[in-house]
Amino acid sequence: MTPEYLRDAAATVGIFGFFAMVWFGWAQEAPPRSWRRWLVAGSVVSVLLVIAGVTLYALNLDTGTAFDRDTSIHYGVAVGIEFALAGIGAVILGGTGRKEFIPVLVGLIVGIHFFPLAVILNYPVLHVIGALATGAAAAAVPLARRHGVAISAVTGVGMGISLLLGAFAALAAALTF
Repeated sequence: MTPEYLRDAAATVGIFGFFAMVWFGWAQEAPPRSWRRWLVAGSVVSVLLVIAGVTLYALNLDTGTAFDRDTSIHYGVAVGIEFALAGIGAVILGGTGRKEFIPVLVGLIVGIHFFPLAVILNYPVLHVIGALATGAAAAAVPLARRHGVAISAVTGVGMGISLLLGAFAALAAALTF
């Protein structure tokens, strides 16, 4: 379930921490007032994970990585497709007056993109993170409507928590090398 290389685990901590921070930030667009301190706490924990991940990565630059020429190309294609779909979808939603659904669309695309990355990188835990993120995004609209909360708040919290869990799993793996 863990990455094969320490450097990749460290990079995952930093990347997931960074994007968890982004999602907790997006959740702060219009959350219930009672959520604000928890969103800030999630952002602070995310920043600490970024620092830990970058530090571990920098200390282990001379170790191995799953990224060879072929892996890098496949990874780049998968991430490129993800960004293109999210960008095109955001433009369409924004242009049709449905901008409140942009975080859900982006969350679904992010969640789904973990499945091919898990295979490309031979990193099975990404399947779990993908399932959590995809589920969080899929549940956001009905939960937001049921509780009268902004869709961005619900999506941001679900995605932020999913990525924090991934960052902590990667940190645990990195600390066992």
